[in-house]
Amino acid sequence: MDIKLLVATVQDLFTKRSSLVSRWQEIGDNFYPERADFTVNRTLGDQFAEHLMTSYPIQCRRELGDQIGSMLRPTSKEWAKMETTDRERQSNEAKRWLEMADGIQRRAMYDRKSQFTRATKEGDHDFAAFGQCVLSVRLNRNLDGLLYRCWHLRDVVWMEGEDGEVNFTARKWKPYLKDLVTIFGGKNHQKVMDAALKTPFKEHECLHIICDIEMFDGNGEKANRKLPYWTIYYDVPNNHILEAIPTWNKEYAIPRWQTVSGSQYAFSPATIVALPDARLIQAMTYTLLEAGEKATNPPMIATKDAVRSDISIYAGGITWVDQDYDERLGASLRPIDQDYRQLPIGLDMQQDSRLMLRQAFFLNKLNLPERTPDATAYEIGQRVQEYIRGAMPIFEPMEMNYNGQIMELTFDLLMRANAFGSPFDIPKELQGAEIQFRFESPLHDAIEMQKGNKFMEMKALIREAVELDQDALTLPNMTEALRDALMGIQVPAKWLNTPQEVQAKVEQNAEQMQMAQTLAAAEQGGKAANSLAGAEKSMSEVNSG
Repeated sequence: MDIKLLVATVQDLFTKRSSLVSRWQEIGDNFYPERADFTVNRTLGDQFAEHLMTSYPIQCRRELGDQIGSMLRPTSKEWAKMETTDRERQSNEAKRWLEMADGIQRRAMYDRKSQFTRATKEGDHDFAAFGQCVLSVRLNRNLDGLLYRCWHLRDVVWMEGEDGEVNFTARKWKPYLKDLVTIFGGKNHQKVMDAALKTPFKEHECLHIICDIEMFDGNGEKANRKLPYWTIYYDVPNNHILEAIPTWNKEYAIPRWQTVSGSQYAFSPATIVALPDARLIQAMTYTLLEAGEKATNPPMIATKDAVRSDISIYAGGITWVDQDYDERLGASLRPIDQDYRQLPIGLDMQQDSRLMLRQAFFLNKLNLPERTPDATAYEIGQRVQEYIRGAMPIFEPMEMNYNGQIMELTFDLLMRANAFGSPFDIPKELQGAEIQFRFESPLHDAIEMQKGNKFMEMKALIREAVELDQDALTLPNMTEALRDALMGIQVPAKWLNTPQEVQAKVEQNAEQMQMAQTLAAAEQGGKAANSLAGAEKSMSEVNSG
Protein backbone atom coordinates (compact mmCIF):
# COMPACT_ATOMS: atom_id res chain seq x y z
CA MET A 1 0.00 0.00 0.00
CA ASP A 2 1.05 3.60 -0.55
CA ILE A 3 0.74 6.15 2.24
CA LYS A 4 -2.71 7.36 1.17
CA LEU A 5 -4.20 3.89 1.23
CA LEU A 6 -2.42 3.15 4.51
CA VAL A 7 -3.89 6.24 6.20
CA ALA A 8 -7.33 5.48 4.71
CA THR A 9 -7.10 2.01 6.26
CA VAL A 10 -6.37 3.55 9.64
CA GLN A 11 -9.35 5.90 9.39
CA ASP A 12 -11.58 3.00 8.40
CA LEU A 13 -10.48 1.02 11.47
CA PHE A 14 -11.38 3.93 13.75
CA THR A 15 -14.79 4.28 12.08
CA LYS A 16 -15.67 0.59 12.38
CA ARG A 17 -14.75 0.60 16.07
CA SER A 18 -17.10 3.44 17.08
CA SER A 19 -19.76 1.15 18.59
CA LEU A 20 -17.13 -0.62 20.69
CA VAL A 21 -15.94 2.73 22.00
CA SER A 22 -19.50 3.41 23.22
CA ARG A 23 -19.41 0.17 25.20
CA TRP A 24 -16.07 1.12 26.69
CA GLN A 25 -17.60 4.44 27.71
CA GLU A 26 -20.38 2.67 29.61
CA ILE A 27 -17.89 0.35 31.30
CA GLY A 28 -15.81 3.36 32.27
CA ASP A 29 -18.85 5.18 33.66
CA ASN A 30 -19.65 2.24 35.94
CA PHE A 31 -16.22 0.89 36.89
CA TYR A 32 -13.47 3.33 35.87
CA PRO A 33 -14.76 6.93 35.85
CA GLU A 34 -11.23 8.36 35.65
CA ARG A 35 -10.89 6.71 32.24
CA ALA A 36 -14.46 7.34 31.03
CA ASP A 37 -13.53 9.85 28.32
CA PHE A 38 -13.99 7.72 25.22
CA THR A 39 -16.96 9.63 23.79
CA VAL A 40 -16.89 12.77 25.96
CA ASN A 41 -14.29 15.49 26.47
CA ARG A 42 -13.42 15.96 30.12
CA THR A 43 -12.06 19.11 31.68
CA LEU A 44 -9.71 19.24 34.64
CA GLY A 45 -12.50 20.32 36.98
CA ASP A 46 -15.01 17.59 36.08
CA GLN A 47 -16.47 15.63 38.99
CA PHE A 48 -15.83 11.90 38.71
CA ALA A 49 -18.64 9.43 39.47
CA GLU A 50 -21.19 12.09 40.39
CA HIS A 51 -23.85 9.99 38.64
CA LEU A 52 -23.22 6.94 40.83
CA MET A 53 -24.96 6.09 44.10
CA THR A 54 -22.33 3.65 45.41
CA SER A 55 -18.62 3.22 44.77
CA TYR A 56 -18.57 -0.55 45.29
CA PRO A 57 -18.19 -1.52 41.57
CA ILE A 58 -15.30 0.95 41.30
CA GLN A 59 -13.67 -0.56 44.39
CA CYS A 60 -13.92 -4.06 42.89
CA ARG A 61 -12.22 -2.91 39.68
CA ARG A 62 -9.57 -1.07 41.67
CA GLU A 63 -8.82 -4.11 43.80
CA LEU A 64 -8.48 -6.42 40.79
CA GLY A 65 -6.29 -3.90 38.95
CA ASP A 66 -4.04 -3.53 41.98
CA GLN A 67 -3.82 -7.29 42.44
CA ILE A 68 -2.63 -7.82 38.86
CA GLY A 69 0.55 -5.87 39.53
CA SER A 70 1.14 -7.04 43.09
CA MET A 71 0.76 -10.72 42.21
CA LEU A 72 2.22 -10.92 38.70
CA ARG A 73 4.95 -8.29 39.06
CA PRO A 74 5.84 -8.04 42.77
CA THR A 75 8.84 -5.77 43.23
CA SER A 76 9.97 -7.79 46.25
CA LYS A 77 10.97 -10.79 44.12
CA GLU A 78 12.32 -11.64 40.70
CA TRP A 79 9.01 -12.32 38.99
CA ALA A 80 10.41 -13.34 35.58
CA LYS A 81 13.27 -15.68 34.75
CA MET A 82 14.80 -16.52 31.39
CA GLU A 83 15.07 -20.09 30.20
CA THR A 84 15.42 -21.96 26.93
CA THR A 85 12.65 -23.92 25.28
CA ASP A 86 15.08 -26.83 24.91
CA ARG A 87 15.73 -28.28 28.36
CA GLU A 88 18.86 -30.09 27.17
CA ARG A 89 20.55 -26.73 26.52
CA GLN A 90 20.12 -25.61 30.13
CA SER A 91 23.55 -26.44 31.48
CA ASN A 92 24.68 -24.89 34.72
CA GLU A 93 26.85 -22.41 32.80
CA ALA A 94 23.87 -21.45 30.63
CA LYS A 95 21.66 -20.98 33.69
CA ARG A 96 24.25 -18.70 35.27
CA TRP A 97 24.38 -16.52 32.16
CA LEU A 98 20.58 -16.37 32.08
CA GLU A 99 20.51 -15.34 35.75
CA MET A 100 23.04 -12.60 34.98
CA ALA A 101 20.88 -11.39 32.08
CA ASP A 102 17.82 -11.47 34.35
CA GLY A 103 19.53 -9.07 36.73
CA ILE A 104 20.57 -6.66 33.96
CA GLN A 105 17.10 -6.58 32.43
CA ARG A 106 15.42 -6.10 35.80
CA ARG A 107 17.67 -3.13 36.65
CA ALA A 108 16.98 -1.55 33.26
CA MET A 109 13.22 -1.99 33.64
CA TYR A 110 13.04 -0.60 37.17
CA ASP A 111 15.24 2.38 36.44
CA ARG A 112 13.36 5.52 37.52
CA LYS A 113 13.49 7.12 34.08
CA SER A 114 12.02 4.09 32.33
CA GLN A 115 8.55 4.76 33.86
CA PHE A 116 7.89 1.02 33.88
CA THR A 117 5.93 1.07 37.14
CA ARG A 118 3.73 3.98 36.02
CA ALA A 119 2.98 2.47 32.60
CA THR A 120 2.13 -1.00 33.91
CA LYS A 121 0.02 0.46 36.73
CA GLU A 122 -2.10 2.30 34.17
CA GLY A 123 -2.16 -0.76 31.94
CA ASP A 124 -3.29 -3.05 34.78
CA HIS A 125 -6.45 -1.04 35.35
CA ASP A 126 -7.20 -0.80 31.61
CA PHE A 127 -6.72 -4.56 31.44
CA ALA A 128 -9.05 -5.20 34.39
CA ALA A 129 -11.78 -2.85 33.11
CA PHE A 130 -11.62 -3.25 29.32
CA GLY A 131 -9.79 -6.57 28.88
CA GLN A 132 -6.82 -5.06 27.06
CA CYS A 133 -4.27 -2.28 27.21
CA VAL A 134 -1.71 -0.70 24.91
CA LEU A 135 1.90 -0.35 26.11
CA SER A 136 4.89 0.85 24.14
CA VAL A 137 8.41 -0.44 24.82
CA ARG A 138 11.28 1.44 23.25
CA LEU A 139 14.63 3.09 23.94
CA ASN A 140 14.48 6.68 25.14
CA ARG A 141 15.52 9.60 22.98
CA ASN A 142 19.13 9.49 24.25
CA LEU A 143 19.35 5.72 23.55
CA ASP A 144 20.74 5.14 27.05
CA GLY A 145 17.71 3.55 28.69
CA LEU A 146 14.25 2.08 28.26
CA LEU A 147 10.99 4.02 28.09
CA TYR A 148 7.55 2.51 28.79
CA ARG A 149 4.27 4.30 28.06
CA CYS A 150 0.61 3.32 28.40
CA TRP A 151 -1.70 4.73 25.73
CA HIS A 152 -5.46 5.39 25.81
CA LEU A 153 -7.50 2.66 24.09
CA ARG A 154 -9.54 5.41 22.47
CA ASP A 155 -6.52 6.48 20.41
CA VAL A 156 -5.26 3.09 19.18
CA VAL A 157 -6.55 0.57 16.62
CA TRP A 158 -4.97 -2.66 15.46
CA MET A 159 -5.41 -5.67 13.17
CA GLU A 160 -4.43 -9.33 13.38
CA GLY A 161 -2.43 -11.35 10.90
CA GLU A 162 -3.25 -14.83 9.73
CA ASP A 163 -1.42 -16.24 12.77
CA GLY A 164 -3.65 -14.35 15.21
CA GLU A 165 -0.86 -11.97 16.25
CA VAL A 166 -1.24 -8.20 16.03
CA ASN A 167 0.67 -7.14 12.90
CA PHE A 168 -0.72 -3.63 12.38
CA THR A 169 -1.01 -0.91 15.01
CA ALA A 170 -1.98 2.73 14.54
CA ARG A 171 -2.07 5.39 17.24
CA LYS A 172 -3.43 8.92 17.18
CA TRP A 173 -0.85 11.28 18.61
CA LYS A 174 -1.22 14.96 19.45
CA PRO A 175 2.21 16.35 20.38
CA TYR A 176 3.02 20.00 20.88
CA LEU A 177 4.45 21.74 17.84
CA LYS A 178 7.68 22.41 19.70
CA ASP A 179 8.07 18.67 20.37
CA LEU A 180 7.60 17.88 16.68
CA VAL A 181 10.38 20.31 15.83
CA THR A 182 12.62 18.83 18.54
CA ILE A 183 12.05 15.22 17.46
CA PHE A 184 11.94 15.47 13.68
CA GLY A 185 13.69 18.75 12.96
CA GLY A 186 13.83 19.58 9.27
CA LYS A 187 11.66 16.60 8.36
CA ASN A 188 8.58 18.58 9.41
CA HIS A 189 6.35 20.37 6.91
CA GLN A 190 7.17 24.04 6.52
CA LYS A 191 3.75 25.02 7.93
CA VAL A 192 4.63 23.20 11.15
CA MET A 193 7.99 24.94 11.37
CA ASP A 194 6.34 28.34 10.94
CA ALA A 195 3.50 27.65 13.38
CA ALA A 196 5.92 26.36 16.05
CA LEU A 197 7.50 29.82 16.23
CA LYS A 198 4.15 31.46 16.99
CA THR A 199 2.27 28.82 19.02
CA PRO A 200 4.82 26.28 20.30
CA PHE A 201 2.35 24.64 22.72
CA LYS A 202 -0.42 24.08 20.22
CA GLU A 203 -1.33 20.40 19.71
CA HIS A 204 -0.93 18.90 16.25
CA GLU A 205 -2.66 15.77 14.95
CA CYS A 206 -0.32 12.96 13.89
CA LEU A 207 -0.39 9.20 13.39
CA HIS A 208 2.13 6.57 14.41
CA ILE A 209 1.82 3.33 12.44
CA ILE A 210 3.65 0.04 12.97
CA CYS A 211 3.01 -2.52 10.24
CA ASP A 212 4.60 -5.56 8.61
CA ILE A 213 7.29 -4.79 6.08
CA GLU A 214 5.08 -6.10 3.22
CA MET A 215 2.20 -3.71 3.96
CA PHE A 216 3.87 -0.46 2.92
CA ASP A 217 5.66 0.36 -0.34
CA GLY A 218 8.15 2.66 1.36
CA ASN A 219 6.92 5.78 -0.44
CA GLY A 220 9.39 5.18 -3.24
CA GLU A 221 12.30 4.32 -0.94
CA LYS A 222 13.93 0.89 -0.94
CA ALA A 223 13.43 -0.93 2.33
CA ASN A 224 15.62 -3.50 4.02
CA ARG A 225 13.41 -6.54 3.67
CA LYS A 226 15.38 -8.36 6.34
CA LEU A 227 13.73 -6.13 8.95
CA PRO A 228 10.19 -7.21 9.88
CA TYR A 229 8.38 -3.89 10.52
CA TRP A 230 7.85 -0.34 9.31
CA THR A 231 7.58 2.52 11.81
CA ILE A 232 5.82 5.50 10.22
CA TYR A 233 5.08 8.94 11.65
CA TYR A 234 2.52 10.89 9.63
CA ASP A 235 1.41 14.53 9.78
CA VAL A 236 -2.36 14.31 9.19
CA PRO A 237 -3.36 17.96 8.43
CA ASN A 238 -0.49 18.42 5.98
CA ASN A 239 -0.60 14.88 4.47
CA HIS A 240 3.10 14.65 5.11
CA ILE A 241 5.34 11.72 6.11
CA LEU A 242 7.54 12.74 9.01
CA GLU A 243 9.47 9.49 9.16
CA ALA A 244 9.22 6.04 7.59
CA ILE A 245 11.99 3.57 8.43
CA PRO A 246 12.23 -0.23 8.74
CA THR A 247 12.82 -1.52 12.25
CA TRP A 248 13.33 -4.68 14.27
CA ASN A 249 11.10 -3.51 17.09
CA LYS A 250 7.33 -3.98 17.05
CA GLU A 251 7.25 -1.42 19.90
CA TYR A 252 3.64 -1.97 20.97
CA ALA A 253 2.58 -4.68 23.39
CA ILE A 254 -1.19 -5.20 23.35
CA PRO A 255 -2.14 -7.74 26.03
CA ARG A 256 -5.63 -9.13 25.52
CA TRP A 257 -7.50 -10.97 28.25
CA GLN A 258 -10.36 -12.86 26.58
CA THR A 259 -10.93 -12.80 22.85
CA VAL A 260 -13.69 -14.11 20.61
CA SER A 261 -13.26 -15.30 17.06
CA GLY A 262 -13.86 -12.69 14.40
CA SER A 263 -12.66 -9.70 16.43
CA GLN A 264 -9.20 -8.37 17.12
CA TYR A 265 -10.49 -6.64 20.25
CA ALA A 266 -10.81 -8.43 23.57
CA PHE A 267 -13.09 -7.89 26.54
CA SER A 268 -12.81 -8.20 30.29
CA PRO A 269 -14.74 -11.22 31.61
CA ALA A 270 -14.92 -9.37 34.93
CA THR A 271 -16.73 -6.21 33.80
CA ILE A 272 -18.87 -7.97 31.18
CA VAL A 273 -20.28 -10.25 33.89
CA ALA A 274 -20.44 -7.49 36.49
CA LEU A 275 -22.12 -4.84 34.33
CA PRO A 276 -25.74 -5.97 35.01
CA ASP A 277 -25.03 -6.17 38.75
CA ALA A 278 -23.37 -2.75 38.64
CA ARG A 279 -26.48 -1.22 37.08
CA LEU A 280 -28.69 -3.06 39.57
CA ILE A 281 -26.74 -2.06 42.66
CA GLN A 282 -26.82 1.61 41.61
CA ALA A 283 -30.62 1.53 41.25
CA MET A 284 -30.98 -0.49 44.43
CA THR A 285 -28.77 1.87 46.43
CA TYR A 286 -30.78 4.87 45.19
CA THR A 287 -34.02 3.18 46.30
CA LEU A 288 -32.60 2.34 49.73
CA LEU A 289 -31.27 5.87 50.17
CA GLU A 290 -34.68 7.27 49.28
CA ALA A 291 -36.40 4.87 51.68
CA GLY A 292 -33.98 5.80 54.46
CA GLU A 293 -34.58 9.49 53.81
CA LYS A 294 -38.34 8.97 54.01
CA ALA A 295 -37.90 7.13 57.30
CA THR A 296 -35.93 9.97 58.87
CA ASN A 297 -37.63 12.84 57.05
CA PRO A 298 -41.14 11.52 56.30
CA PRO A 299 -43.63 13.19 53.94
CA MET A 300 -46.27 15.16 55.83
CA ILE A 301 -50.03 15.79 55.59
CA ALA A 302 -51.18 19.26 56.52
CA THR A 303 -54.79 20.38 57.08
CA LYS A 304 -55.83 23.19 54.76
CA ASP A 305 -56.32 26.56 56.46
CA ALA A 306 -55.15 25.04 59.74
CA VAL A 307 -51.40 25.30 59.10
CA ARG A 308 -50.48 28.95 58.69
CA SER A 309 -46.74 28.71 57.88
CA ASP A 310 -44.30 26.58 56.04
CA ILE A 311 -43.81 23.12 57.48
CA SER A 312 -40.55 23.16 59.43
CA ILE A 313 -39.63 19.58 60.35
CA TYR A 314 -35.93 20.26 60.85
CA ALA A 315 -34.39 20.40 64.31
CA GLY A 316 -35.66 23.47 66.19
CA GLY A 317 -38.18 24.30 63.46
CA ILE A 318 -41.58 25.89 64.29
CA THR A 319 -44.76 25.31 62.32
CA TRP A 320 -47.59 27.77 63.05
CA VAL A 321 -51.14 26.38 63.37
CA ASP A 322 -54.42 28.33 63.57
CA GLN A 323 -55.37 28.57 67.22
CA ASP A 324 -59.07 28.20 66.42
CA TYR A 325 -58.54 24.79 64.76
CA ASP A 326 -60.18 21.98 66.71
CA GLU A 327 -57.65 19.12 67.09
CA ARG A 328 -60.57 16.74 67.76
CA LEU A 329 -61.20 16.82 64.02
CA GLY A 330 -57.73 15.33 63.49
CA ALA A 331 -54.13 16.47 63.81
CA SER A 332 -53.39 19.56 61.78
CA LEU A 333 -49.98 18.15 60.80
CA ARG A 334 -49.04 14.46 60.69
CA PRO A 335 -46.64 12.21 58.76
CA ILE A 336 -47.91 9.84 56.08
CA ASP A 337 -47.91 6.27 57.36
CA GLN A 338 -45.08 4.25 55.75
CA ASP A 339 -44.37 0.51 55.91
CA TYR A 340 -40.64 -0.02 56.40
CA ARG A 341 -40.77 -3.75 57.09
CA GLN A 342 -39.35 -4.50 53.61
CA LEU A 343 -36.25 -2.37 54.19
CA PRO A 344 -34.12 -5.29 55.57
CA ILE A 345 -34.96 -7.30 52.44
CA GLY A 346 -33.56 -4.51 50.30
CA LEU A 347 -30.37 -4.50 52.37
CA ASP A 348 -30.05 -8.26 51.91
CA MET A 349 -30.48 -7.87 48.15
CA GLN A 350 -27.80 -5.19 48.11
CA GLN A 351 -25.44 -7.48 50.01
CA ASP A 352 -26.13 -10.25 47.51
CA SER A 353 -25.28 -7.90 44.64
CA ARG A 354 -21.99 -7.04 46.32
CA LEU A 355 -21.18 -10.73 46.62
CA MET A 356 -21.93 -11.22 42.93
CA LEU A 357 -19.63 -8.33 42.04
CA ARG A 358 -16.78 -9.82 44.05
CA GLN A 359 -17.23 -13.13 42.27
CA ALA A 360 -17.39 -11.42 38.88
CA PHE A 361 -14.01 -9.76 39.57
CA PHE A 362 -12.51 -13.07 40.82
CA LEU A 363 -11.79 -11.47 44.20
CA ASN A 364 -12.90 -14.66 45.95
CA LYS A 365 -10.18 -16.66 44.16
CA LEU A 366 -7.09 -14.50 44.61
CA ASN A 367 -5.84 -15.86 47.95
CA LEU A 368 -3.93 -19.08 48.44
CA PRO A 369 -5.75 -21.66 50.60
CA GLU A 370 -4.88 -21.39 54.27
CA ARG A 371 -2.84 -24.17 55.81
CA THR A 372 -3.95 -25.79 59.02
CA PRO A 373 -1.26 -27.09 61.39
CA ASP A 374 -2.56 -30.67 61.29
CA ALA A 375 -3.08 -30.81 57.50
CA THR A 376 -1.46 -33.76 55.75
CA ALA A 377 0.65 -33.45 52.60
CA TYR A 378 -2.16 -35.04 50.59
CA GLU A 379 -4.73 -32.55 51.93
CA ILE A 380 -2.44 -29.61 51.18
CA GLY A 381 -1.89 -30.93 47.65
CA GLN A 382 -5.63 -31.22 47.03
CA ARG A 383 -6.31 -27.68 48.28
CA VAL A 384 -3.52 -26.33 46.09
CA GLN A 385 -5.04 -28.14 43.10
CA GLU A 386 -8.39 -26.50 43.87
CA TYR A 387 -6.73 -23.08 44.00
CA ILE A 388 -5.00 -23.70 40.65
CA ARG A 389 -8.28 -24.64 38.97
CA GLY A 390 -9.92 -21.46 40.24
CA ALA A 391 -6.99 -19.12 39.52
CA MET A 392 -5.99 -20.46 36.09
CA PRO A 393 -8.50 -18.29 34.10
CA ILE A 394 -7.04 -15.18 35.76
CA PHE A 395 -3.30 -15.73 35.66
CA GLU A 396 -2.69 -17.80 32.53
CA PRO A 397 -3.62 -15.16 29.90
CA MET A 398 -2.06 -12.39 31.96
CA GLU A 399 1.28 -14.13 32.25
CA MET A 400 1.70 -15.13 28.63
CA ASN A 401 -0.08 -12.26 26.86
CA TYR A 402 0.73 -9.45 29.25
CA ASN A 403 4.04 -10.06 31.01
CA GLY A 404 5.29 -12.21 28.14
CA GLN A 405 4.93 -9.49 25.51
CA ILE A 406 6.58 -6.86 27.69
CA MET A 407 9.53 -9.07 28.62
CA GLU A 408 10.13 -10.28 25.06
CA LEU A 409 10.11 -6.75 23.62
CA THR A 410 12.41 -5.57 26.41
CA PHE A 411 14.83 -8.48 25.97
CA ASP A 412 14.99 -7.90 22.22
CA LEU A 413 15.76 -4.20 22.69
CA LEU A 414 18.48 -4.85 25.28
CA MET A 415 20.00 -7.70 23.27
CA ARG A 416 20.37 -5.55 20.16
CA ALA A 417 21.81 -2.73 22.27
CA ASN A 418 24.50 -5.15 23.65
CA ALA A 419 23.26 -4.56 27.19
CA PHE A 420 24.12 -8.17 28.09
CA GLY A 421 27.71 -7.86 26.92
CA SER A 422 29.40 -9.22 23.84
CA PRO A 423 27.47 -11.89 21.91
CA PHE A 424 30.67 -13.94 21.95
CA ASP A 425 30.39 -14.25 25.73
CA ILE A 426 27.09 -16.12 25.47
CA PRO A 427 27.58 -19.82 26.33
CA LYS A 428 27.59 -22.06 23.28
CA GLU A 429 24.56 -23.95 24.61
CA LEU A 430 22.54 -20.76 24.21
CA GLN A 431 23.82 -19.87 20.75
CA GLY A 432 20.82 -20.02 18.45
CA ALA A 433 18.52 -21.13 21.27
CA GLU A 434 15.06 -19.63 21.71
CA ILE A 435 14.76 -17.74 24.99
CA GLN A 436 11.46 -17.66 26.80
CA PHE A 437 10.37 -16.37 30.20
CA ARG A 438 9.03 -18.28 33.15
CA PHE A 439 6.95 -16.13 35.48
CA GLU A 440 6.54 -16.19 39.21
CA SER A 441 3.00 -15.77 40.50
CA PRO A 442 0.78 -17.35 43.13
CA LEU A 443 -0.30 -19.79 40.42
CA HIS A 444 3.22 -20.86 39.51
CA ASP A 445 4.25 -20.82 43.15
CA ALA A 446 1.46 -23.27 43.82
CA ILE A 447 2.45 -25.46 40.86
CA GLU A 448 6.15 -25.50 41.75
CA MET A 449 5.26 -26.04 45.40
CA GLN A 450 3.84 -29.41 44.40
CA LYS A 451 7.34 -30.69 43.54
CA GLY A 452 8.38 -30.25 47.14
CA ASN A 453 5.15 -31.88 48.31
CA LYS A 454 5.70 -34.77 45.89
CA PHE A 455 9.22 -35.24 47.24
CA MET A 456 7.92 -35.42 50.80
CA GLU A 457 5.17 -37.85 49.74
CA MET A 458 7.78 -40.03 48.00
CA LYS A 459 9.93 -40.00 51.12
CA ALA A 460 6.99 -41.12 53.27
CA LEU A 461 6.06 -43.92 50.87
CA ILE A 462 9.65 -45.18 50.67
CA ARG A 463 9.88 -45.20 54.47
CA GLU A 464 6.83 -47.44 54.61
CA ALA A 465 8.09 -49.66 51.77
CA VAL A 466 11.53 -50.18 53.32
CA GLU A 467 9.92 -51.87 56.32
CA LEU A 468 8.67 -54.56 53.93
CA ASP A 469 11.60 -54.72 51.51
CA GLN A 470 15.03 -53.12 51.91
CA ASP A 471 15.54 -53.21 48.14
CA ALA A 472 12.95 -50.42 47.81
CA LEU A 473 15.78 -47.95 48.47
CA THR A 474 17.21 -48.72 45.03
CA LEU A 475 14.08 -47.55 43.21
CA PRO A 476 14.22 -43.70 43.42
CA ASN A 477 16.90 -41.52 41.84
CA MET A 478 17.31 -39.33 44.89
CA THR A 479 19.83 -36.95 43.32
CA GLU A 480 17.54 -36.00 40.41
CA ALA A 481 14.45 -35.92 42.64
CA LEU A 482 16.16 -33.60 45.09
CA ARG A 483 17.46 -31.36 42.27
CA ASP A 484 13.94 -30.98 40.82
CA ALA A 485 12.51 -30.26 44.27
CA LEU A 486 15.17 -27.61 44.96
CA MET A 487 14.62 -25.99 41.58
CA GLY A 488 10.88 -26.06 42.28
CA ILE A 489 11.38 -23.91 45.39
CA GLN A 490 13.50 -21.50 43.29
CA VAL A 491 16.96 -22.25 44.67
CA PRO A 492 19.45 -20.21 42.53
CA ALA A 493 21.46 -22.25 40.04
CA LYS A 494 24.79 -20.97 41.39
CA TRP A 495 23.96 -22.58 44.74
CA LEU A 496 23.93 -26.03 43.14
CA ASN A 497 26.72 -28.04 41.59
CA THR A 498 26.38 -29.12 37.98
CA PRO A 499 25.67 -32.82 37.26
CA GLN A 500 29.29 -33.17 36.14
CA GLU A 501 30.53 -31.62 39.39
CA VAL A 502 28.23 -33.88 41.39
CA GLN A 503 29.52 -36.96 39.55
CA ALA A 504 33.11 -35.87 40.11
CA LYS A 505 32.48 -35.43 43.84
CA VAL A 506 30.76 -38.82 44.01
CA GLU A 507 33.77 -40.47 42.35
CA GLN A 508 36.14 -38.53 44.62
CA ASN A 509 34.20 -39.62 47.70
CA ALA A 510 34.25 -43.20 46.44
CA GLU A 511 38.02 -43.06 45.90
CA GLN A 512 38.57 -41.55 49.33
CA MET A 513 36.38 -44.20 50.89
CA GLN A 514 38.21 -46.96 49.05
CA MET A 515 41.56 -45.48 50.08
CA ALA A 516 40.40 -45.26 53.67
CA GLN A 517 39.27 -48.89 53.56
CA THR A 518 42.63 -49.92 52.09
CA LEU A 519 44.54 -48.05 54.77
CA ALA A 520 42.31 -49.52 57.46
CA ALA A 521 42.86 -53.02 56.06
CA ALA A 522 46.61 -52.43 55.87
CA GLU A 523 46.65 -51.09 59.41
CA GLN A 524 44.64 -54.06 60.63
CA GLY A 525 46.98 -56.42 58.75
CA GLY A 526 50.01 -54.72 60.33
CA LYS A 527 48.53 -55.11 63.76
CA ALA A 528 47.83 -58.77 63.06
CA ALA A 529 51.41 -59.27 61.84
CA ASN A 530 52.80 -57.58 64.93
CA SER A 531 50.59 -59.72 67.12
CA LEU A 532 51.76 -62.86 65.30
CA ALA A 533 55.41 -61.82 65.59
CA GLY A 534 54.95 -61.18 69.28
CA ALA A 535 53.34 -64.58 69.73
CA GLU A 536 56.21 -66.34 67.88
CA LYS A 537 58.76 -64.51 70.04
CA SER A 538 56.99 -65.59 73.17
CA MET A 539 56.86 -69.18 71.99
CA SER A 540 60.56 -69.18 71.18
CA GLU A 541 61.41 -67.81 74.62
CA VAL A 542 59.32 -70.53 76.22
CA ASN A 543 61.01 -73.27 74.17
CA SER A 544 64.48 -71.92 74.94
CA GLY A 545 63.65 -71.79 78.61
